[in-house]
Parts: sequence; structure tokens; C-alpha cells
Amino acid sequence: MLIYQLNEIIVRLLDEKDEQHLVQWLSDPAVLQYYEGRDRPHDLNLVRENFYRQDDAAHRCMVEYEGKPIGYIQFYELEEEERNEYGYGDTDEIIYGTDQFIGEAGYWNRGIGTQLVQSMLAYLVNDKQARKVVMDPQSWNERAISCYEKCGFRKVRLLPEHELHEGQMRDCWLMEYAL
Repeated sequence: MLIYQLNEIIVRLLDEKDEQHLVQWLSDPAVLQYYEGRDRPHDLNLVRENFYRQDDAAHRCMVEYEGKPIGYIQFYELEEEERNEYGYGDTDEIIYGTDQFIGEAGYWNRGIGTQLVQSMLAYLVNDKQARKVVMDPQSWNERAISCYEKCGFRKVRLLPEHELHEGQMRDCWLMEYAL
């Protein structure tokens, strides 16, 4: 099911035919360095468990560029636990979170990630009435942080030892786009 299309970028819900793309990308050490960790390569069973059998409200989507599957994005409205963890427990604003990666390394460093994040922001603000959108990239991931800052996100606060990555708890930045 199509979520949106903006220029060359199509974002649509995952379907079964996307499993093999996710397995390919999430078994590539170059991709895993930034998403999930090189110590967590995914086979078909792990992809199904993590992307198809989750019982939550996240919308898990395939990203296509010029008709070719190149990556993954998910978006979700923050629930009470995340609101409290991120310091938004005292507001009833509509706040969404996103996570994404481009799995086809040949599409890195071409500005496509920036286009993807900008298009998702437009969708969440215009169609879902989000007042804020948040992400929590690992603090060492300068490429992602730079992309998000280009899209209007700002670092709000450091989240110490927030995410397990390659056997270590890593610091992350809470980054926010606010209207």
C-alpha cells in the first residue's frame, strides 16, 4: 500500500516480496555498521521477527527511488513510555518518531537520505498533523546527524547509553523537528 510519493521517492508499506531486500541489506556489514550492528546480521527468520511480526503501531515501509527498492523507513506516534523517556510526558502534542536506512550503498552520499527525511517530515506534518518529529541517532553517526540537521532537526539532549550496538551501550542524540 502506497503511503506517499514525492518526485523520485516512493514510500509504501512492506509486503512479503520485500523480505529478501531486507535480508540482503541487513546482512551487509557496511549497512549494519550504522543500523542494527555488524554483530547482528539478519537472516530470513530474524527479518520476519523484527519487521513483520511486531505487535506495535509502527508503519514499516519500503523506500523506492526511481522505481528501485533502496531502503527502509518506519514511523510511529510516540506512546506514553517513549514520551516520558524523551521528556514529552507533560504534553499532548502529536509527536512521531522515525527510523530509516538506505540499504543500497550505491545510493549513499547522493542526497537521497535528505530527500527521504524531508519527504517523511512533510507527510507526518501535513497528513498526520505531527507537531514534532523525533529521532535518536547514535552520537558517533555524524553522517546521519548532518543529514537530519539539514532537514531542520536539532539536537535536544544526549541520551547516555541509550542503545545496544555491537556489544556496547551507545550514547544517542535526541533530535527534534518542531513546528
